[in-house]
Amino acid sequence: MLPDTITKYLISHVTRNVPAAMRWYAEDAEVTDDGKTYRGQEEIRAWLASSAREYSYTTELTSARQVDEQTYVATHHLEGNFPGGTADLDFTFTLVDGSIARLVIA
Repeated sequence: MLPDTITKYLISHVTRNVPAAMRWYAEDAEVTDDGKTYRGQEEIRAWLASSAREYSYTTELTSARQVDEQTYVATHHLEGNFPGGTADLDFTFTLVDGSIARLVIA
């Protein structure tokens, strides 16, 4: 079972609701996606907005697990018009004080 912070973030992310998704990030959060790291609210907001415009895709949560007290992995299956057309990605979240401090998508 994932914490509410992650569940609510993922709903916002999947529905491409950038303002709602940003609510769950710490001020000094970092996101790494496709080999690039985005630091802080401004860079993360820009990343979310551009990824929402760039591709159309569906996503399905296929598994979730807790690694330690702060780290959770949510695995998603994506299908869409991005290179390759399908992907299984791990969203690895690090939570600090109930906010997302780090997200790595790989």
